[in-house]
Amino acid sequence: MRITNSMLSASFLGDMNRNLNNMSKIQKQLTSGKEFSKPSDDPFRVSRSMQMYSDIYTNEQYNTNIKDTLNWMDTTDTALTQATECLNRIRELMNTAGNASYGSTQLTAIKDEINERVAEFGQIMNTTFDGKFIFGGAEGLTKPVDVTVSGGVNSIKINTANEVNINKKLGVEISSGVTVEYNVNVAEVFNFAGSTGDLPQLFSDILTDLDTNRNKIIGADLENLDKAINNLLTVSAKNGTIQNRMENAKSLNEAQNFNMVEILADNEDVDYVEKTMQFATVQTVYMAALQTSAKVLQPTLLEFLR
Repeated sequence: MRITNSMLSASFLGDMNRNLNNMSKIQKQLTSGKEFSKPSDDPFRVSRSMQMYSDIYTNEQYNTNIKDTLNWMDTTDTALTQATECLNRIRELMNTAGNASYGSTQLTAIKDEINERVAEFGQIMNTTFDGKFIFGGAEGLTKPVDVTVSGGVNSIKINTANEVNINKKLGVEISSGVTVEYNVNVAEVFNFAGSTGDLPQLFSDILTDLDTNRNKIIGADLENLDKAINNLLTVSAKNGTIQNRMENAKSLNEAQNFNMVEILADNEDVDYVEKTMQFATVQTVYMAALQTSAKVLQPTLLEFLR
C-alpha cells in the first residue's frame, strides 16, 4: 500500500488533535478544580455527585430545622424560668399574708403585687419567637392567653376561640423519618393536677381569699400553688430533655454533613499535583508530535525532491 503525503498529514493531524483535546480537558479540570464538567465526561461519577448534592441539601435542611427548633426551645426555657420565678414570688407573698399581725394596709399591698404578677404571668404565656406565640400550639399567630381586668383585678384564661389548635403539639423532622415534638402548649402549664388543677382559677381564688379567707391562702391555695410550681418544673425538665436530644441530633447532623462533603470532594475534585503532571506529559507529547511532523512532512515539492 502506497503511503501518500496526505495520509501522513491526516494521521499526524488526528494525533495532534487528540493531544490538544487531552490538553484542553486537563486544563479545564485544573481551572475548575473538578474532574468533570458535563455528564458525558464520566456518567457514573456525575450521577453519584448529583445524588450526593441532593443528600447534602436535604441534610442541611435538617440542620436548619434543628437550629430553628433549638432557638425556639431556648426561648421556651427562658419563658418557663420566668414563669416559675413569678409563681415563687406569689408563693412568698402568700406566706407573708399568713402573718396574723398584718393589717389591711399590708394585705392590700400584697394583693396589689400578686395582682400584677397574675398579669405578668399572662404576658409570659404570650411570649413570641420569630413572630409566633411559643405556647400557642398550632395557633401560633394568635395570643394563647387573654389577660383581662375587671374591677381592678387581673385575670387570665386560655383563648377559647382557638383552644383546640392552641393545645396541639408541634413536630419537626430532624432526619429521614424522625420527627420530634418540641413545643410546650399553654394547657400543659395551666393544668397542674390533671383536669382538676387550673392555674387561672387558682389565681382568681388567691385574689379573692386575700379579702375573705386568709386561712385558705396558707392552706389549700398554697398547696395548689406548690403543685403548679412542681408542674412547671416538670414541664421545664421535659423541655430540657428534648433540648439535649436536639443538641445531639445537631452534632450528628453536622458530622454526617462533613462526611458527605468529603465523599463528594473525593468523587469530583481534582488532585492538582497529579493533573499538573498529566498536563506536562501531554504537553510534551504534543510538542514532540509537532517536531516529528515538521521533519517527516515536507512543506514543499522542492523540499521533498531535495
